[in-house]
Amino acid sequence: MASLGTQAGLARPLRVPADPPAHPWTPARHDGGRRPVLRREPGRGLRPRGHRGAIRVPDDARQPRGRRPQGGPGGWGRGHAGRAGRRGEKGMGPGVHCAACLQVHPTSTRFTFRTARQVPRLGVMLVGWGGNNGSTLTAAVLANRLRLSWPAQRPQGGQLLRLADSGRHREPGPGRRGPGGVRALQRAAAHGGAQRPRVRWWAEPWAGVGRDGRLGLEGPRIRAGPSVRIPPGWDISSLNLAEAMRRAKVLDWGLQEQLWPHMEALRPRPSVYIPEFIAANQSARADNLIPGSRAQQLEQIRRDIRDFRSSAGLDKIIVLWTANTERFCEVIPGLNDTAENLLRTIELGLEVSPSTLFAVASILEGCAFLNGSPQNTLVPGALELAWQRRVFVGGDDFKSGQTKVKSVLVDFLIGSGLKTMSIVSYNHLGNNDGENLSAPLQFRSKEVSKSNVVDDMVQSNPVLYAPGEEPDHCVVIKYVPYVGDSKRALDEYTSELMLGGTNTLVLHNTCEDSLLAAPIMLDLALLTELCQRVSFCTDADPEPQTFHPVLSLLSFLFKAPLVPPGSPVVNALFRQRSCIENILRACLGLPPQNHMLLEHKMERPGPVLKRVGPVAAACPVLNKKGPVPAATNGCTGDANGHPQVEEPQMPTT
Repeated sequence: MASLGTQAGLARPLRVPADPPAHPWTPARHDGGRRPVLRREPGRGLRPRGHRGAIRVPDDARQPRGRRPQGGPGGWGRGHAGRAGRRGEKGMGPGVHCAACLQVHPTSTRFTFRTARQVPRLGVMLVGWGGNNGSTLTAAVLANRLRLSWPAQRPQGGQLLRLADSGRHREPGPGRRGPGGVRALQRAAAHGGAQRPRVRWWAEPWAGVGRDGRLGLEGPRIRAGPSVRIPPGWDISSLNLAEAMRRAKVLDWGLQEQLWPHMEALRPRPSVYIPEFIAANQSARADNLIPGSRAQQLEQIRRDIRDFRSSAGLDKIIVLWTANTERFCEVIPGLNDTAENLLRTIELGLEVSPSTLFAVASILEGCAFLNGSPQNTLVPGALELAWQRRVFVGGDDFKSGQTKVKSVLVDFLIGSGLKTMSIVSYNHLGNNDGENLSAPLQFRSKEVSKSNVVDDMVQSNPVLYAPGEEPDHCVVIKYVPYVGDSKRALDEYTSELMLGGTNTLVLHNTCEDSLLAAPIMLDLALLTELCQRVSFCTDADPEPQTFHPVLSLLSFLFKAPLVPPGSPVVNALFRQRSCIENILRACLGLPPQNHMLLEHKMERPGPVLKRVGPVAAACPVLNKKGPVPAATNGCTGDANGHPQVEEPQMPTT
């Protein structure tokens, strides 16, 4: 076990109660609370609306000092936050001269993290296994395991096929393609996954500017990729995976030919089909169904999970919904508002969606459940059941293309002070997902998840947006069979400028829908498995606890992130990714990355750090703007195109 501490934005520790809360469970998708709104008055500083005093930090406020993280895989540190209150409140000290003034006091909480090192044998059971996403992910895992290469439609210029088992490299050859850079994801294609971009894990001031230690999220080896298996999942279509792969028309034909004998024997398990929850055009596929009542269907799903876990010798199973988008399920008191009512509803055969049936079955079997579609699968009763059983759940709707761009672009526009007033998103596609979304009720589920992605960014800037003000947001999805899995997306963003001006951005994006979604599915499974091995405690609450059953850490990969009740919803992409990076750093005993780089902004240089051992050789790749000299203490050549001059010596006192 590895123990450590990390910084965290908490003023007091979280504690999981022994019993479920008495209040009704409601999925928190939007932050209903509002922070104090500040307004600036000439000569009077920043003033919260409704108050007369200016905000200031007490003169005697000092940042608590923390210890260096201990060596090895873990250590400990402190989490810092600010607590605000009015003068005269309990815990608020003197130091301000106005009775209505707010004071901000730093607080510190020590956390200890522990990560189990034994990596389990993991199985990922897909609901909708025979669809485009399921067949594509299965093909990617098999192609990597079999070390296949195939003729490429677009030559990749000598792209390497990385072998996960041995770590060696094999050249597919000119005009041939491999399954992608797969070392990071161990046994599956990784292009488009969360682990591929580089992360700054440590600084190397002795190696020169820009020589920080950067690895992928897999670099620290705390999440050594488990031996992931894609066991037979469920689907309402009885086609074997080879036929499903051909029907999807996602993969190159040369790859399909090689995978055909390996996928022909794979057949989905029967699934649940309730016609009123998906589009009527899906009835032609529904020939592989679980018979019986809702209670009997629930028991059959649980039996499928148990049977495969025992027969395959798996330690853990994660169930992932990648089937059709359903219509929204109405939350009705007495029907699905509590765990007890939801189980009784299933027993009586009342309204419950197929995805909720799979969620309940997974939770009852102790398996994490992830919802990759936009409908409200995890109704309050399912969330309460997950809390009672201490089982992770996450959702909703894979964030792969257009919405991911939107979460970055709107964050950029609003962060730059441009008031975005109109967002229009249009896309068309021709796969089965597009056909199902052509029905109004199913489209409404998708429209909600794609529209709410900018809410937190708008609410976080009260200077630009008045209370209740938000951009006009229109989402259009059309079904065009000819384009198949190649989704075409067009977006228009119109923002207000100073002096009545406007700024309009128009983007066009063509992407392979399933090839974007498949790596996300694998990342979701791996991150969830890691979270199941992490526990932490505080000095005030030494009893170890895990993450909240509603796994908001996965927000980076979902369009409409599901968070615990009362928690803020974060949709800005870089904040979501930073959360994952910093929690992984915490599991290594490293402090969060804050991007201050204060050591490079000092008037006088700090102490020179010396590295124990040989200094790494200079990077052989030349800079586009000229050669980079191999200097051990800073670069003496061009820096981003600008010549560096010797800094003047500052007098010391």
